Amino acid sequence: MIISGKIEETREQIKKWKREGFSVGLVPTMGYLHEGHQSLMEAARRENDKVAVSVFVNPIQFGPNEDFASYPRDFEKDAALCERTGVDLIFHPEAEEMYDEDFCTYVDMDGLTKELCGKSRPTHFRGVQTVVSKLFHIIPADRAYFGEKDAQQLAVVRKMARDLSMDIQIVGCPIIREADGLAKSSRNTYLNAEERQAALVLSRSLTEGKRLIEQGERDAQKVKRTIQAVITQESLAKVDYVEIVDFADITPLRNLEDARQGEVLCAIAVLIGKTRLIDNFIVKVDKAKKE
Repeated sequence: MIISGKIEETREQIKKWKREGFSVGLVPTMGYLHEGHQSLMEAARRENDKVAVSVFVNPIQFGPNEDFASYPRDFEKDAALCERTGVDLIFHPEAEEMYDEDFCTYVDMDGLTKELCGKSRPTHFRGVQTVVSKLFHIIPADRAYFGEKDAQQLAVVRKMARDLSMDIQIVGCPIIREADGLAKSSRNTYLNAEERQAALVLSRSLTEGKRLIEQGERDAQKVKRTIQAVITQESLAKVDYVEIVDFADITPLRNLEDARQGEVLCAIAVLIGKTRLIDNFIVKVDKAKKE
């Protein structure tokens, strides 16, 4: 397994593989890897000849009062997991390698980034799009793999790739959960034992919302109220948002059957103590059943 912190060295290795006729899958990460990341690597391994993983805590997607400095890091553990999973290359740059002192070029978009996490983290997606765009140039892969836990990020990256005619397929992979339902996240390490138990309210509330939809409920407000009611029963939980949107463009829905391509995203962000956690489900709604 190759480990490189240099842009040109990494780019030349990818070019060499492409000249040799190998397909390349890319898994962009911020490190502190867990089974969720591993599932992305395994998908990339199945579908490509070579797998590259980036491990980079991207400073420009964190706001001034967010957890960049304390974000968990353990590159030795990350590298061991990558090697066990069959990764061929890890790109692990320093911030100075990715962003020159006079760096001033960003990738941004309207629309998709204004709702959900974009409301409370207004510069976040500009940072995500910029770093992902740079990674796509450094590692010109055939496919890039993103988890559905960060569903808005997945939608934003897909739209960016489409709008900017990027020659890469964006692959979404299912959420990986703990046995008790908590979505895998690097930020779960911030939780103490009491908070860890309280965090189960996220998946529990979504289960109730999904049950309503499966029973035929199409009023988004009714589904939202049900989810919020479950969350507010947990004293350690504070709702940032509960939203039901069209997964295609992240616009709020009043009726679930209005989703243009039939895919509805129900997404939540909840503070457990000081830790902000996100979770969601994506459901297909058949327009033919509309009464």
